[in-house]
Amino acid sequence: MTELVSTTPGLYPLPDWAKQELSDLKGHQKHDLISGNEGGDIVGAYDRAREEVVSEQTDAGLDRVVEGQLRWDDMLAHPLTVHENVETGGIVRYYDNNNFYRDPQVSGELTFSGDVAAELDATADLLGGDESLQAVLPGPYSLSDLATDEHYGDEAEFLDAVSEFLAGEVDAFPDHETLFLLEPSLVFSPPGEDVDERVPEAISAVSDATDADVVVHTYWGALDEKVYAHLMDADVDAIGFDFVAGDRDQTLYNVNEYGTKDDIALGLVDGQNTLVEDPETVRERVEWTLDNVQSRTFDTAYVTSNTELFYLPENRATEKLAALAAATEDELEVEA
Repeated sequence: MTELVSTTPGLYPLPDWAKQELSDLKGHQKHDLISGNEGGDIVGAYDRAREEVVSEQTDAGLDRVVEGQLRWDDMLAHPLTVHENVETGGIVRYYDNNNFYRDPQVSGELTFSGDVAAELDATADLLGGDESLQAVLPGPYSLSDLATDEHYGDEAEFLDAVSEFLAGEVDAFPDHETLFLLEPSLVFSPPGEDVDERVPEAISAVSDATDADVVVHTYWGALDEKVYAHLMDADVDAIGFDFVAGDRDQTLYNVNEYGTKDDIALGLVDGQNTLVEDPETVRERVEWTLDNVQSRTFDTAYVTSNTELFYLPENRATEKLAALAAATEDELEVEA
């Protein structure tokens, strides 16, 4: 029997009231974006917004609850853009979509920050110590790919430094059941030959910093065969796949040719489309996908949206949470 676990890759849309309130409090200029040194009114608004999105997840019945990353102005780049040794440069397009982020220019050593740990501490308090907390971070390759190195001077050394930085952050997290490491750059901007073999080591360094189950979640396409083969060397519990925007045949080929971990994450709900999938459709997608993995039964299948949900209006994101939870209410028996 495969346990189905409903979850998301984090990064939720701000509640509508919070958008207006924070717009009035923060402004819209570069110096008005999150730096980690916000005043009490801004901190209070984010605290109330966090409480709301946590309640939405628990009310929907999700098996794993994320913080929501509502403070993240820069999607995956946030852990660097708030760091004291990082300067924020110009606006850069976020992969191939119509969102942008500030170029994090690393000008000094990536020492411990604790910014994300503080967010998770607040979330753990809201959950009252239950075992549903899921932490979310950019994976080391994607974070290094999105950043500009002006300190380390070598791509491989920079990747190692980013992985060590993330591992230090994870070490400060409160108890959490699952850690999702988001690695869209492995799909969209695959590593070159001088770096690709180092990627699993970098991911393993972050994974080794927690006792939680670790999922490397990839999206916006299918992984190249060689990239996937190397990724299988990473010491993680599951690899996540985009079955919405990706090449399903390529993904299934990779899994059936090279195998995969004992657990798997299935990106089956569209995180960028306002059309809300009904639970029956999601469940059918789960069954179809697992049926097409040859000679394999998974211990756990994380059923999730393919991408973060912050692209969506708040009401549509909430409806997708309910669909994910309803689709995974029972375990699934798959014939190997």
